[in-house]
Parts: sequence; C-alpha cells; structure tokens
Amino acid sequence: YRGEKCDLSLIHSFLPLFLSSIEWELTDMVVWVTGASSGIGEELAYQLSKLGVSLVLSARRVHELERVKRKCLENGNLKGKDILILPLDLTDRSSHEGATKAVLQEFGKIDILVNNGGRSQRSLIMDTNFDVFKELIELNYLGTVSLTKCVLPHMIERKQGKIVIVNSLAGIVSVPLSGGYCASKHALRGFFNCLRSELTKYPGISISNIYPGPVYSNIVKNALAEEVTKTVVHAGDQSYKMATSRCVRLMLIAMANDLKEVWIAEHPFLLVAYLWQYMPTLAIWMTNKLGKKRINNFQIFYKVKSNQRLPFFFLHLTV
Repeated sequence: YRGEKCDLSLIHSFLPLFLSSIEWELTDMVVWVTGASSGIGEELAYQLSKLGVSLVLSARRVHELERVKRKCLENGNLKGKDILILPLDLTDRSSHEGATKAVLQEFGKIDILVNNGGRSQRSLIMDTNFDVFKELIELNYLGTVSLTKCVLPHMIERKQGKIVIVNSLAGIVSVPLSGGYCASKHALRGFFNCLRSELTKYPGISISNIYPGPVYSNIVKNALAEEVTKTVVHAGDQSYKMATSRCVRLMLIAMANDLKEVWIAEHPFLLVAYLWQYMPTLAIWMTNKLGKKRINNFQIFYKVKSNQRLPFFFLHLTV
C-alpha cells in the first residue's frame, strides 16, 4: 500500500471490501510505542486509546509521557490501569531487557511493538562531527534493533505479534543535509527486510516497514546539527506537511492488515520516492541538481533564522 493523497472517507468506504477493520483487528491488544512523547508517537497513543487497547508509552521525557497519558484518559476509552508509562532511552541498550520484562509483568504479553523513537539531522556531512553520526546510528538504528531483539523471543514463543517500524521516505530517498539520518533509516530498512525473511516459519509474526513523508511534528526543530550538543531549533514553515492525525490513521490501517511496506506521503514527495524505486538513474540526476538549491537555501535559511518557506518542494523532503 502506498499512501497517496486521497480523501480518507474514500479509504473508509472501501475498507470493508479489501482490508480488515482497525477496531476489529487491534482491540484488546497490548501495544508498546516508543517515541510516544511527541509527534507521530503521541498521536498514535491518542488514536489507539480509543480502540480499547492496553498501551505502553515509552520515551526519555517522563513529564511529557504523563501529559500524553492524561490526554489519552480524557479523550479515549481507557482507564489508568490500561496505560503503562515506561521511561526508556533507546541508546541505553542494557536497559531494554529489563524494560521488556516490565511490560510482560504488567500486561502478560506484547502484541505490537511500534518502533517509532528516533531523531533527524540537518547539516552538511563535511561540517558534521563524527559523534553526530554515531548518535544517529545508536538511537535510530541500534536502539531499535536492540529493543526488537528483546521483544522478539516473546513473540516467537507465542508464534504471533506485530513489529512496526516507523521509518521515513529518507530510508528510500537520499537527500543532502541528512547523511547520518538517511544512513540510519536505510539501515533499518535492510535489517527488518532481512528479519522478515528469517521469520517465514512464524507466519503469525508480521513486520511492517512504514515510510512517512513530511509530517507535521517537531522532528526538524529537534534535529541534530553539526554537533551533538546543537539542534536546528527553527523548524520553519510546516503548512505543506501532512497532518499527523491523517498519517497515523493510515498507519493503523497498515498495522491492522499486516501490510509489509507502506509509503505515506502526498505528491510530489511520493513521486520522488517512486523515481528512486523505479528510475534510480533519473532520481540521482534530479537529486544532484536540486541538492545545490537545497544546500544554498539551508545555509541562508538557518544563518538568518528566517521562518519563510523554502521555495522548492524538494527542499522539504527530509523527514
């Protein structure tokens, strides 16, 4: 399924004919969401809280997780006992086994692991300290792999479970100024496609790679710059991005139906992904041409701390 720009009412009209109902497939499941304190993870918690699931919310910022939990209880169909706040640092891999045991002790099972935690980057490769690349690999890639390996034995024992990876179109398309981020997302794609092929004797375990394009969130604002201690801070105009609620609704459809590869983006971003998939030579030529404009606008944009929208659509294809 490729999530092109379309009216969700159309999807819902045809859903009973081709796909299983979200409510039918996900109700009563235990869902563990990383990166649940903001962005896609936060919205995922809100929509899941209306489906009668048990939620495990993980991130580093406990106060933000508490805020998300309160909103889930206010607007969802869950009670306090249905939501577990579990602080988690994906880079602290030694803590992942204990965190997994805590979830199993609380709810007895893990039906769905949503690997959503991660961070983006905005800086030229030559200007970027090597520690930034290490941090992105540790957080986005190795942290996700580590947590998955802790949860997987439980799913194998039960012979069922869903592993969802919130990747990015940057895991398909490589763009300037996001070298470390793109590398970490490409690594996730390779790892989980390999893992899926190794789990064929467990048909009850599904792996869904989800690739959102630009989505409204703080991912750019919190992106690493040329040093680990620096962030971009200024997210700029986000009006062109897909609403987080719409992205998450499409993700839930994918999760409920065990879709293996899901691109969620509006054109022209989806078109660029198709070019990289089916016409890579043309895509490389286009990236090289447009990359110069992207770099020039980036340098101007962040040096003057302007909040004006960059003038060309491809300059935004980085989340």
